[in-house]
Amino acid sequence: MKLAILGAGDVGRSVADLAAEYDHDVVALADSMSATVDPSGIAVADALERKVGDEALGTSDPEDVFETEYDVLVEATPTTLGDAEPGFSHVKRALEADRHVVLANKGPVAERYEELRALEADSAGSIRFEATVGGAIPVLSTIEDCTPQAVTAVRGVLNGTANFILTRMAAEGLDYEHVLAEAQDLGVAEADPTFDVDGTDAALKFVILANVLGDGGFSLEDATVEGIQSIPGSALDLAAEDGRTIRLIGEATREGIRVGPRLVPENGALAVTGTRNIVQIETRNAGSLHSSGRGAGGPETATAVLSDVGRLPPL
Repeated sequence: MKLAILGAGDVGRSVADLAAEYDHDVVALADSMSATVDPSGIAVADALERKVGDEALGTSDPEDVFETEYDVLVEATPTTLGDAEPGFSHVKRALEADRHVVLANKGPVAERYEELRALEADSAGSIRFEATVGGAIPVLSTIEDCTPQAVTAVRGVLNGTANFILTRMAAEGLDYEHVLAEAQDLGVAEADPTFDVDGTDAALKFVILANVLGDGGFSLEDATVEGIQSIPGSALDLAAEDGRTIRLIGEATREGIRVGPRLVPENGALAVTGTRNIVQIETRNAGSLHSSGRGAGGPETATAVLSDVGRLPPL
């Protein structure tokens, strides 16, 4: 497949870097300012070196990406809420041109799911978005294999930053602010960690899961969300005395989405530590299925993108 990649952050760069291992060609790579485009395949290593060196990716305009010959648009621009722009418009242009789209950007799938599906129905192209939920963990493909109708609920831990903070607070008896600063120093938390610690990032992923289960009908405003900022260290100490701990747990069903701190058994499946994520899929016919791993990171998320590309039919 010929890939056109919009977004040159960790995920977009990793997709470009790994594409050849999956026998795909990168014909365009763009950030918000510039692009490198070549229908016969760009020089990926050179483009990535320029990006790391804070140089322009190339001499083309990002708009030129849509004019080249490509099979799959990889939408890896930053997630935005509300109208989910510019990601939604990128997807729309590709589908209207009868191209496939693979998303790492959560915004369009969480906020405008029905519109995406309507565009897909009128296109020769398809959309896939495994990378929007749980990084490399095969959450959506597992639901697809079970069929969404046979899945009754999905719950779990889907934010590594919040999980790292809660794990460190419990293990070391430290307060939230101390551990947050540590997480920022280690690069586990962003300079502005709001999306992670207030539950928004996890909620977006569970909104996507609810949309898949119910074939749409949900956006972020439909989720009940509580973050971890107000959890005192004493709460974790008290939980430990009872053989339990606290994790930021999300749940998606056809009825709605909830994300918030929950007490879980200290040695239970949902008590993953550090930056690990876990998803528990409840099914009518196969019982409870668990998948765990790193839920973020450039190479990890890129593997989900490229796996999706491999599932697409030829155009």
